[in-house]
Amino acid sequence: MAKRRKPARYPGEMHLVPLTMRNCPPAEMRERANAIPFLAYHVETLADGREVCITKPGGKATWGRMKADDFMVWIYDEAAKDRWRIRHQEIYDDIHLKLDSNRETASSLVDLLRRTCEGADPDDLAAELQECACLPGFPPDLILKVYKWIWTQEDCNYPTGDGRRMSMNAIL
Repeated sequence: MAKRRKPARYPGEMHLVPLTMRNCPPAEMRERANAIPFLAYHVETLADGREVCITKPGGKATWGRMKADDFMVWIYDEAAKDRWRIRHQEIYDDIHLKLDSNRETASSLVDLLRRTCEGADPDDLAAELQECACLPGFPPDLILKVYKWIWTQEDCNYPTGDGRRMSMNAIL
């Protein structure tokens, strides 16, 4: 008898959404599966109306167990039905673009990022953030609000390590 592999466990609370779908030929089944709605938590609203969402769990597994504290951060544009996960490198490149455009104003944005990393909420920095709106690239509130959640996710994944400091140090 084959040894049974230990099942992956998700130790977090699960909220199940009923879904019934009868089996059908593969191409049709794939289309139906692709049409299943994307589920996420709306955690922030950007000035341009887009939303920052998180999906939990995020997909990381350790030793066959799904990490309950992992999640993914998304930017969602409901009007365009578009969602994407921004990468650290995209933000780093954007900050370089901003620094090349206006070093003094972009440095202020980096300071706002530092303050957010230390625990300030981006909504409390809105007045100062408005001064950075003239910079090219991503809107400044997108960078702060996305990093608020990316840093939270990094702290969850690396609770005894540097967590958020890893990417903040790269920015500095």
